[in-house]
Amino acid sequence: MVSNATTGSEPITLRYEDGTIRLEGLPPERSVPDAPGLEFDPRTETGRAPAFRYASLLSALGDEFDAVEDRVLDLETLPALESAYELRGYQRAALDDWLATDRWADAPSAASEVRPPERAPAGVLELPTGSGKTVIALKAIERLAVPTLVVVPTIDLLEQWRRELEREFSVPVGQFGGGEQRLEAITVSTYDSAYLKADAVGDRFGLVVFDEVHHLGGEGYREIARLLAAPARLGLTATFERPDDAHEVIAAVVGPLVHRVDVDDLAGEHLAPYDVKRLEVSLTAAEREEYEANQEVFASYLARSNISMNSGSDYQELVKRSGNDPAAREALLARQRAREIMLGSAGKLEALEGILADHPGERTIVFTAHNDLAYDVAERFLLPAITHQTGAAERREILSRFREGTYSRVVTSNVLDEGVDVPDASVAVVLSGSASEREFTQRLGRILRPKSDGSRALLYEVISEETGERRVSDRRR
Repeated sequence: MVSNATTGSEPITLRYEDGTIRLEGLPPERSVPDAPGLEFDPRTETGRAPAFRYASLLSALGDEFDAVEDRVLDLETLPALESAYELRGYQRAALDDWLATDRWADAPSAASEVRPPERAPAGVLELPTGSGKTVIALKAIERLAVPTLVVVPTIDLLEQWRRELEREFSVPVGQFGGGEQRLEAITVSTYDSAYLKADAVGDRFGLVVFDEVHHLGGEGYREIARLLAAPARLGLTATFERPDDAHEVIAAVVGPLVHRVDVDDLAGEHLAPYDVKRLEVSLTAAEREEYEANQEVFASYLARSNISMNSGSDYQELVKRSGNDPAAREALLARQRAREIMLGSAGKLEALEGILADHPGERTIVFTAHNDLAYDVAERFLLPAITHQTGAAERREILSRFREGTYSRVVTSNVLDEGVDVPDASVAVVLSGSASEREFTQRLGRILRPKSDGSRALLYEVISEETGERRVSDRRR
């Protein structure tokens, strides 16, 4: 570590500029230990670092230089914020663990002229769906009382968050997305809109909350976190780890996983106790014949081509080859047809008929992997269906009627896995799904809100026996 030394009569000055932190007065030959990402920009003859490095950069400069002038953040003054929510014990523990990560709690020293503008806790909280992650975030906003950007994946969540923030804090709440581009000291944005706006408003917030933070692992979305200077960062998710290991990127730009609560930790006290039943159904003779034939086409091509399908890159290689290799295309189509048979077998509809008969009048959500099966279920059992093709107004109407009890059952293809305020249900049926642990956890979370009568929630998995679906089911568990 280099001892403190000024660079001359002019102090080092930090400014925000288009998603970066610009350092004026830093000589090109001068390095700053513990300041990753800091480079000399010969075009402007200044130092420059990604905006998300602001907190660590300010701390490092405070250790290295006597005179540092911080002009990065342009924050409005908020009125006193007070949330009426009272945290449960597990929620308070999560918030406390996040607050304890404050990178400026013990810095800078009294001798330094560097003064951090506000606290800078940073990290991710993993709690089950239905456990009140939004409440924890509201209390975090209350505690820090700084301009805050909340980033969410869907328009439904955008509207839910805006209403909740307005109700809790009685302040104007801005919105990026859903046809509006309005900046306020507290603003809610979709990931898509934040991606477009981050470099323009990156100095206007002291705290950023990423709801469903696992989305931030996407190649484009991760730039949102990099372009924002907000020193305080909170990520919320039910499932932090991603199969592509992109959670490591999230940890770098938001903060590490600092608190985790498992579903089983809350079931029975804060969430409904639950059971999972796996029902295996047989393919018909015709389905079995077609399934095996398509599997043989697929497996034969893999054997000839030396592709193992042990990773996502293997599948991408097959897709790539299918563009100019007829045999690869035939194999890919055969795999898709085999999956369609496996995931949408006739036996699954018969099993669903029995499940619905066993739970008359109970609020039930039927999950499918594809729209075709969702519409087959809707037609056969006269259930309202919600898919990606369902308009926003119709979807709200269906959920409203489900909430009030006019509808006791709905069927959906992935749309209700996350990002939608789904009314309480006690039964979920997974007719088909992916191997994603996240998807399974989110579907389970849809039935875990405590029941007034203390009854247990129940999730059914219906899988086609002697197919690859058994392996899919094992992986998502």
